[in-house]
Amino acid sequence: MPALAANKAPDPGFGIYFHWPFCRKKCPYCDFNSHVRDSVDQRVWTDALLAEFQYFADRIEPQTVTSIFFGGGTPSLMSPDTVNDLIDGVKARFPIASDIEISLEANPTSAEAENFKGYHEAGVNRLSMGVQSLRDEALRFLGREHSVKEARQTIDMARNIFPNISFDLIYALPDQTLQEWEADLKAALSLAGDHISLYQLTIEPNTGFAGAYKRGEFNLPKDEIAEEMYMATQEICANAGLPSYEISNHAKPGAECRHNLTYWRYGGYLGVGPGAHGRLPTAARRMATNQTKKPESWLQKVMEQGHGTEAESIISNPMEMAEETLLMGLRLKEGVWFENFERITSLQFDQVVKGENLRSLVDAGLLVKTDDYVAATDEGRFVLNSVLAHLLS
Repeated sequence: MPALAANKAPDPGFGIYFHWPFCRKKCPYCDFNSHVRDSVDQRVWTDALLAEFQYFADRIEPQTVTSIFFGGGTPSLMSPDTVNDLIDGVKARFPIASDIEISLEANPTSAEAENFKGYHEAGVNRLSMGVQSLRDEALRFLGREHSVKEARQTIDMARNIFPNISFDLIYALPDQTLQEWEADLKAALSLAGDHISLYQLTIEPNTGFAGAYKRGEFNLPKDEIAEEMYMATQEICANAGLPSYEISNHAKPGAECRHNLTYWRYGGYLGVGPGAHGRLPTAARRMATNQTKKPESWLQKVMEQGHGTEAESIISNPMEMAEETLLMGLRLKEGVWFENFERITSLQFDQVVKGENLRSLVDAGLLVKTDDYVAATDEGRFVLNSVLAHLLS
């Protein structure tokens, strides 16, 4: 569990998310809102992102920003000037935490690494790199542009510039054995900083892999092998001093991604850019926002009306908020704290969850419960969808 004050519920914080939707190419496993374009007018896009940010900022009470996150797409295709202007825009509108975390996602290529110093000078203090594998044949299968050699060089460069670095790996690849994954993971941990994200390959609809998998072009490891890989991951990372704090994320205590913790703790966040989602705290509980996905359509809307909102709704139903709080919070090793649960939903925990359902999951070793919180075990987080279905039945 991340370091928390004794018997004190964690502060969810308040975050700002900027979505940069552009990539050099579309990876076959990716279902994020990313688009390949020959050229992008950075000034036009900077002004549009700032306009939409201002539109939402004007609708909520000022509050201290604890994190800013640049996601995508490939945010490392942004110029340092764009990143600087967006950070300055946030600082001009909201008070900023003295220890604010400002993250940017990057591809580990030498071309994009040329901007690393510029991002750091703009205020970025955390870099997250999409390495995905330390085997060249796996990188080719995943459609990545970089090589293992280039990734290693970029990680070294990033470590010398940013106080906090992280990178992603994907496991449970076709024909991958448990022994191969353990070797890859140990090699990755020798390169890692204080944080690493480890994702099991899943086949998402409307991706390049979806059609290939359906046509039988490759097979994934059996479920029991994938589970062995997951459990081995928990042990190896914990022994290396980077225990899991979320299903797919591992960090040294105190180095957890603060922005993502805001999501999982069901805190408020403002989402800006094509396809971005937001959860804004309002007098009527919480406002959910979804932005138009297609970049050109979003940009046109912003130019016409100051924002590119596709849908907006007020979440005021206590049961709906309770389910979302559990859905997000049980991903975390720290679990769902009853104090936060009751503050968010205005409901007691036992008004939402039947005692016999909770006891059966505790007895099965899938959940643990204390006077302060309920949390999923490693085994429970691996089958979290089933745990949640039983808990809320």
